[in-house]
Amino acid sequence: PAAPLGFTDEKKNSRNTYEVSRRRSAPEHLPHGGTAPTEPAPPPQEPAERARHRGGIAGAGSSFAEFFTRNFFTKRTKELKPAVQSAPGWKLFGKVPPRENLPKDSKIIQQEYEARTGRMYKPPPPSSRRKNIEFEPLSTTALILEDRPANLPAKSVEEALRHRQEYDEMVAEAKKREIKEAHKRKKIMRERFKQEENIASAMVIWVNEILPNWEGMRATRRVRELWWQGLPPSVRGKVWSLAVGNELNITPELYEIFLSRAKERWKSFSETSSENDIEDAGASVADREASLELIKLDISRTFPSLYIFQKGGPYHDLLHSVLGAYTCYRPDVGYVQGMSFIAAVLILNLEEADAFIAFANLLNKPCQLAFFRVDHSMMLKYFAAFEVFFEENLPKLFLHFKSYSLTPDIYLIDWIFTLYSKSLPLDLACRVWDVFCRDGEEFLFRTGLGILRLYEDILLQMDFIHIAQFLTKLPEDITSEKLFSCIAAIQMQNSNKKWAQVFASLMKDNKEGDKNHSPAPKS
Repeated sequence: PAAPLGFTDEKKNSRNTYEVSRRRSAPEHLPHGGTAPTEPAPPPQEPAERARHRGGIAGAGSSFAEFFTRNFFTKRTKELKPAVQSAPGWKLFGKVPPRENLPKDSKIIQQEYEARTGRMYKPPPPSSRRKNIEFEPLSTTALILEDRPANLPAKSVEEALRHRQEYDEMVAEAKKREIKEAHKRKKIMRERFKQEENIASAMVIWVNEILPNWEGMRATRRVRELWWQGLPPSVRGKVWSLAVGNELNITPELYEIFLSRAKERWKSFSETSSENDIEDAGASVADREASLELIKLDISRTFPSLYIFQKGGPYHDLLHSVLGAYTCYRPDVGYVQGMSFIAAVLILNLEEADAFIAFANLLNKPCQLAFFRVDHSMMLKYFAAFEVFFEENLPKLFLHFKSYSLTPDIYLIDWIFTLYSKSLPLDLACRVWDVFCRDGEEFLFRTGLGILRLYEDILLQMDFIHIAQFLTKLPEDITSEKLFSCIAAIQMQNSNKKWAQVFASLMKDNKEGDKNHSPAPKS
């Protein structure tokens, strides 16, 4: 029936248009000697016109296929082989036919090769088989023992023997290297076990004998020898606190007061001050408390490999609090770069308030106070005293440094400011701190001479630039045994004068020089 006016069936119209074109072209393109395939009769309830249309469309599809096959592919195509039953392949947008040439097993390839060449593979006798598989090189070096593929010429007897010899040499080298590394690991483990046993036995002595009788035993020869061997980590913080002392009489309550003041300063800075104001205030000597904001920049660079003092780490806020409280406690000193390393080492070994007390008293020592207050005249006296013992103990290296005008301030400032905690591995730096708490500032400069002695042969071959770079960043493989053996070889005595006497004589000469250069009084 005709559709109402204005309502047309687009699907029907498009299908009728296709039907008209099919009727015009289909009779002319039937295959040779054949008829167009017919569609089975539609069910009785299907209209005749729709069935005729459907049959015509199917016939047209077959006619088009025959037309293109006849015109473009004149030769008859071969029938496709049935697909091999195997795991189907895959591509990005669907399945692909499975591969016919699947990779063959090595045994199958060997059997085919034997069948083709008529030669049987003879395995080597049991005595020549490779033993100790754990020492074989983990690479493709073993491929030189394999036969070539079937499509390549076979190896000659001479070539096979040469490859066998080369492989045996590589295996022998790998075995030697592995044995050497195994011996090295065993030696390290033995030393570690021995060190742990010594620490355990020493801890019992420190806890039960020395600490209960600290004042009476601290200066005895037995305690000093135990001290030199290194303090057990469990008592290290306690011994440091006792050795440094508390001359400033700081209490935990006083620490809380300065900590609250530091928090108030942080809050006021974050609300009112700009970055430029903070930098100007931090550079001002009159208001060193403004350097609170500068602490944040330095904390992130404190022991970066440990990831515990950086923002978000477990000790970040603790280190920030100790440094901030000290900046408010000593505004005349303020915060100086390098303090964060000293405070961090103390925090790792002491509680928060105890770490602050030890930190404030440690920086109140003459040497640390001179360096952190940047007292140039005092710093020069320390450098001059250091050079006296440098020339006494390492004359060749001293002259080598002099030839390049390499002065001690180039490398000593970083060592003294951080008490070697930045330059040495942390465990070794703690060993240096142990004896520093026992012997005082003298041991800091003795440690510097020990480092120079340890690397004397290397430094003698370097120029100015390489020496400065080397001493700024020491090798990471430095061990406590080697360093302390070199430190023990350093004699802190010059012309029967010890460190304190040499330093005192330099101070006396300086005062006399100041008097001689002072202007004469007016008449």
